[in-house]
Amino acid sequence: MKRVLIIGATSAIANACARLWAEEGSEFFLVARNAEKLEQAAADLRARGAKSVTTITLDLARLEEHSTLVESCVQSLRQIDIALIAHGTLPDQKACEQDVNVALKEFANNGTSVISLLTLLANQFERQRCGSMAIISSVAGDRGRPSNYVYGTAKAAVSTFCEGLQARMFKLGVHVMTIKPGFVDTPMTQGLKLPGLLLARPDDVARLILSGLQRKKVVLYTPRFWSLIMLIIKLVPNFVFKRINL
Repeated sequence: MKRVLIIGATSAIANACARLWAEEGSEFFLVARNAEKLEQAAADLRARGAKSVTTITLDLARLEEHSTLVESCVQSLRQIDIALIAHGTLPDQKACEQDVNVALKEFANNGTSVISLLTLLANQFERQRCGSMAIISSVAGDRGRPSNYVYGTAKAAVSTFCEGLQARMFKLGVHVMTIKPGFVDTPMTQGLKLPGLLLARPDDVARLILSGLQRKKVVLYTPRFWSLIMLIIKLVPNFVFKRINL
């Protein structure tokens, strides 16, 4: 049995992970913004075998409430075996370019709020000296592309933060895994013109995440072929890269 904190619990990938953990009889502390969807997810997990499910509705942009959130989670679960950070938004790049407030809000949603939560959770895991932290970043953070560089910048910040956090927590017996999904068939990507061959299913991504946690992976590209794709993209010289549309 695992004691699992999921932040962004109504996202497709997080929900798919939770269903797998529920089949093991895990205890959950779920956090999301939409109360109705959150309760639906909780009911589904109970039906699938979860030992207990506690839910908290919170807009994670309210950074001042993060500390209370973590404290409530620890009181409920007593100890966190796995923390999955899965919240975020996919911004309209053009809107970000036209309005600095939109750009900063999206950076906060995808970057600052994650760093805030990880800072608080890291201190809890340091006290425990055990457990795993899994953070959903993105392949978009590997190189700034004109189509989504505000989102990519936030994810790059998260990935770099996690890299330092991994080194810190490793010495304490705590595992930290950065997850870098490519294109995933979720409500967030609906309406986008994405290549079907590169589009993964949330259930498949979830199985890779659970496997990665078990094997204590440090960085997990999902699906795995994205590590090769991003390696190629990172190797493209700048004088060529700035002339292509990605």
